[in-house]
Amino acid sequence: MKTILIVDDHERIRELVAATLGDIGDYQILEAKNAEEGVTLARESHPNLVLMDVTMPGAYDGLEAARIIKSDPDTSDIYVVMLTAKGQMSDVERGDEAGVDGYFVKPFSPIELINKVESLLG
Repeated sequence: MKTILIVDDHERIRELVAATLGDIGDYQILEAKNAEEGVTLARESHPNLVLMDVTMPGAYDGLEAARIIKSDPDTSDIYVVMLTAKGQMSDVERGDEAGVDGYFVKPFSPIELINKVESLLG
């Protein structure tokens, strides 16, 4: 079974994404409410995919968490896709620099998200 970690400080977004993914496949869903918790869960559980917000409270944001995950040899193979309200070109470029595998601006299309998840996880 493939594992997906959803990292967002808004519980409703986590629930919405989990419900969307639950409709398309048999995924184990993990949740984290901030970037630090997301990095910890990624290291402990080694999910196949992390879906992460950019702007969250805490010591660092989702892009820094993505950079940490992608630069650690133990977690660098985990796919990271950003789900965020920050859609400026400079934000997308920061995502590219962090090594993310996708970038969706909220509100995002559930169908596009499903297509991306399926393309990454097969």
